[in-house]
Amino acid sequence: MKASAIVIVATFVIGAWAGVAAAQTDEIQVYDASHAAPGVFNLTWHNNFTPFGDDRPAFPGAVVADKSFNGVTEWAYGVTPWFEQGLYLPLYSVDKNLGVTIDGFKIRELFTVPNAAARRFVYGVNFEFSVNSTHWDSAHVTSEVRPIVGWHLRSWDLIVNPILDTAYDGVKNLDFAPATRVAYNLSTTWAIACEEYADYGPLRQFYAPDRQIHQLYAVVDRGSKVLDVEFGVGLGLTDASDRLTLKLLVSRDLNAGHKVPNHNRQR
Repeated sequence: MKASAIVIVATFVIGAWAGVAAAQTDEIQVYDASHAAPGVFNLTWHNNFTPFGDDRPAFPGAVVADKSFNGVTEWAYGVTPWFEQGLYLPLYSVDKNLGVTIDGFKIRELFTVPNAAARRFVYGVNFEFSVNSTHWDSAHVTSEVRPIVGWHLRSWDLIVNPILDTAYDGVKNLDFAPATRVAYNLSTTWAIACEEYADYGPLRQFYAPDRQIHQLYAVVDRGSKVLDVEFGVGLGLTDASDRLTLKLLVSRDLNAGHKVPNHNRQR
């Protein structure tokens, strides 16, 4: 099946479920230390929909996850073999209570070992700086520090992102929200994966197990000369987790003369 056909089908599925509703997690992906080559602009379009989620706002006036759709365009530029600059803009939601909203923007700096896709052991770190609207986050300015550690073991990939989130309210309030990916590469263009996204709470004292967020995703990746596509279905494992979330990522180099199909560039 061509990549363009996958995008059409996946977008139809998400749109049909969503109607006029929309989600509150802007980026559901595991970074694997790959990024755009020097001088190359890349665009990734993130789409997430939660057909069955928490219908309680996290704070008064917040976007509600249940039956909500969220999207953002991620603009990236390869500065050096080890550094990529990124911008998330616009970040938007369609909420069943608030309607269409603009949620803010993010700037990120990604530092990695060069040529990560060709290495057995990969590593890096990503820094994100977010400016949030009042309905997206209770803190106007937040940040993420995302270490990246991974192994490419023949046809298998194991990637871990032990993420720390902060609202600049003290080290004790750093929030531990790791993401993990185990993938099997069926070919140079197809891969299937299992991903887990969690939120244990602040480092000073993790939440009780039933208040922690744990979501398990079944994911399929397709790389091509035209588009890289990732589609996933996530199931909540705890009472605090959204029961069902769909994600679709579509990525393309905008100015490269050619590209080698590689699902791993979806970081």
